Amino acid sequence: MRKDVITDAAIALVAEQGMRGLTHRAVDRRAGLPEGSTSAYFRTRKALVEGFVARLAEQERLDVAPDPADVAGSIARTLDGWLVERNRTLARYAAMLEATHHPELRSILEHSPRAQATALATMLGHADPERAGAHFTAFLEGLLFYRLVGAGSALGPAPGTPESVADLRIAVEKALRP
Repeated sequence: MRKDVITDAAIALVAEQGMRGLTHRAVDRRAGLPEGSTSAYFRTRKALVEGFVARLAEQERLDVAPDPADVAGSIARTLDGWLVERNRTLARYAAMLEATHHPELRSILEHSPRAQATALATMLGHADPERAGAHFTAFLEGLLFYRLVGAGSALGPAPGTPESVADLRIAVEKALRP
């Protein structure tokens, strides 16, 4: 589908160049499409940003499915996958930062996995699942950021390795304790 090609190209551009690199022409070039293709689907830059954020959210929803038999392990594998697919994660963080300066883009923040974290907290028997879900989401965001661009990117195990998943699992297990 052409819209997916466009939004995937936008994700790659933002990951490589930041939000300033996101233009309709740059997306057309990156996607190998004729000039004007991106603007035919996304008339404004805001629409283009919302389009690639919706694509990110769709991809993340498909990734997040904790296994009740191995909650910590399945979350650790998901996080490790997001570290391996670093372009998606970098683009997501760039869009979140952009939203702090442009209130009209706040919808970017709505695709947080908080609802899933709240459901998980309910399943685990937390007394206040809403609060526990919010705290767990914040923890996961921080852990992912640390391993992607913080000191953990230089000090932690390489993404995509069993050591990386094991390291993430230890952190997730600690955070899941009521």
